Amino acid sequence: MADSLPQPRLRYAAIAAVAAALLLTLQLKLVAALLAGLLVHELVHALAPRIAFGNMGGHRARFLSVGLIGALVIGALIALVVVGVALLRREGVSPAGLLARMADILDASRASLPAWISEQLPPDADSLQRMITGWMRMHAKELQDVGRDLGRGLAHVLLGMVIGAIVCVREARGERGATPLVRELETRIAALAHAFRSVVFAQVKISAINTVLTSIYIFAVLPIMGVQLPFRKTIIAVTFLAGLLPVLGNLVSNAVIVVVSLSHSFYVATISLVFLVAVHKLEYFLNARIVGAQIKAAAWELLVAMLVMEAAFGLPGLIAAPIFYAYLKSELKSLEWI
Repeated sequence: MADSLPQPRLRYAAIAAVAAALLLTLQLKLVAALLAGLLVHELVHALAPRIAFGNMGGHRARFLSVGLIGALVIGALIALVVVGVALLRREGVSPAGLLARMADILDASRASLPAWISEQLPPDADSLQRMITGWMRMHAKELQDVGRDLGRGLAHVLLGMVIGAIVCVREARGERGATPLVRELETRIAALAHAFRSVVFAQVKISAINTVLTSIYIFAVLPIMGVQLPFRKTIIAVTFLAGLLPVLGNLVSNAVIVVVSLSHSFYVATISLVFLVAVHKLEYFLNARIVGAQIKAAAWELLVAMLVMEAAFGLPGLIAAPIFYAYLKSELKSLEWI
């Protein structure tokens, strides 16, 4: 019986159960659903104390308020995705458009590139298109799987958001675990939610700062130099979204900006690289000050966790690594093992 177990054993059992559930989430590729549910859960908890619907009091008021806020949060997140896709389409961001832009960049920048770089590139735009077409034919099965997995992932995200909202409604009704083991599980899940909030909300701040600096560079500094980069709105969107991934996300956005900068000249690409390296160094500082301060972890700890999780579980492991590591460290501290 759970009531007869000593408290330390209950805690160990609850921690083991949550750890097993997290590993199962990685194995079953449900990380997107888990993060979506945690995001809705934390947003509702952040908004609920600040919003009141009507003059009703007690559990009924909290129940209705949380239910409405949950619906609004889910609707706002879905609308944000739809609006973002619509804005990118207005700018002409399509596979064909990007391919044509890559060909233009290749032809325009070949003469200005150093010989050792130019020799590694396809000789002309037609060769580039043939290379990409051949690659797509060789990996047709994988591309079909990507499309199928994308649709499944979107369904998982939507279900995760709904589950997160339902959990908030249950909490608003004042329902609590009836047994000590269930209460321990609720405490562990609350620790996981806290780790999510600490990492993700801090990383949003970091990504926002990086995006503002990149926007100033693209929309202010480069135009003063007489440079107008193509796909500027897309670059800003990629910078913000990729920046949500600690450290490595900045490398992704950096590569996009440097390649697009080649459309003007190798000199502009070099300036962009220097600027982005400076921003990348700033991100290390911000990670140490913001994320590290939240979870009491150094940047090297996060990097090691991300490296191990990526090697074990691929991209989902890479994305989940900072959150899972923050949760693990919080549990080890609660046990006074570290």
